[in-house]
Amino acid sequence: MIAEKELENIVDLMPDEAKQSYRRFKRAMEVLTTEPEPEVGLTPKEVIWTKNKTKLYRYISDTPKKHKTPLLMVYALINKPYILDLTKGNSLVEYLLEQGFDVYMLDWGTPGYEDRNMKLDDYILDYIPRAVKKVLRTSKSEDVSVLGYCMGGTMTSIFASLHPELPIKNLVFMTSPFDFEDTGLYGCFLNDRYFDVDNVVETLGMIPPEMIDFGNKMLKPASNFHGPYVSLIERSDNPKFVESWKLMQKWVSDGIPFPGEAYRQWIRDFYQQNKLIKGELTIRGRKVDLSNIKANVLNLSAERDHIAMPHQVEALMENISSEDKQYVSVPTGHVSVTFGPKAVKITYPTVGNWLAERSN
Repeated sequence: MIAEKELENIVDLMPDEAKQSYRRFKRAMEVLTTEPEPEVGLTPKEVIWTKNKTKLYRYISDTPKKHKTPLLMVYALINKPYILDLTKGNSLVEYLLEQGFDVYMLDWGTPGYEDRNMKLDDYILDYIPRAVKKVLRTSKSEDVSVLGYCMGGTMTSIFASLHPELPIKNLVFMTSPFDFEDTGLYGCFLNDRYFDVDNVVETLGMIPPEMIDFGNKMLKPASNFHGPYVSLIERSDNPKFVESWKLMQKWVSDGIPFPGEAYRQWIRDFYQQNKLIKGELTIRGRKVDLSNIKANVLNLSAERDHIAMPHQVEALMENISSEDKQYVSVPTGHVSVTFGPKAVKITYPTVGNWLAERSN
């Protein structure tokens, strides 16, 4: 084997372009093999309520509260919610705290095999309402804002439609799908002629995060499986890029199991039968009618989103009764709507300014 010093001597004899390529490749290997994972979710917080694996956080800030209406964030049952508080300077949570909001987060936790029978009904009718009531009591506010991201927004819309008695003043939806008639490649993958969701759930019980991640990456396999590593090699001499890359890869690979019964509902009632937008969805025997939503609504889609395509997101607008409702399409992807330079410059102030006008 060639000693490292001898290899460096050989590299010194290479043309400049080859030399730079080698240096970038070596740096990329260091990132992948020897460097520690970055720390995430650094904004200070305290647990104010728990149920099963779920925790409700209240974020702590030295910035004086400027807005009376507190904000509860609800994320999906997939991956972990720290994508909304990934790192200092690139955190929607941090931004909103600095704008004077009282911010809370519902963290579903990591379910175990004993949770395989958990249904969407349980999360929507037992967990979210109790979290909202706890936020109201803790903040001593008369009303509340709720921000739902990805599947968390879809669940929030169902919750809001089933609880018109709760004082929900503002609803913010970020890249949340509502119409599943045309879901692109998902529709092909999950077509009931080929995908037997009952067999999957009865065999596995809990749907492993690797299966969910694989399905998402198959939407654009070349760029999703190989693209991140090609980009790392090409830009490994850029410390800022490397740090962002490490943060994103940590979150993408930090998936959680999906309770089988909730997964069965999510695939069959939404992707296979599109019941929500058709007005045919029932949750624990109660029919879901999106027209019951009368709160102020900000609905954000991402132009390059392949997971919740813009037409899936925008479909909500004509099905709600809100007088104050706004649809905004952001020039990002599904994840970059909340992390990255465009999120900081566009998404954060869009959400913050809209809420500020409606939170006093």
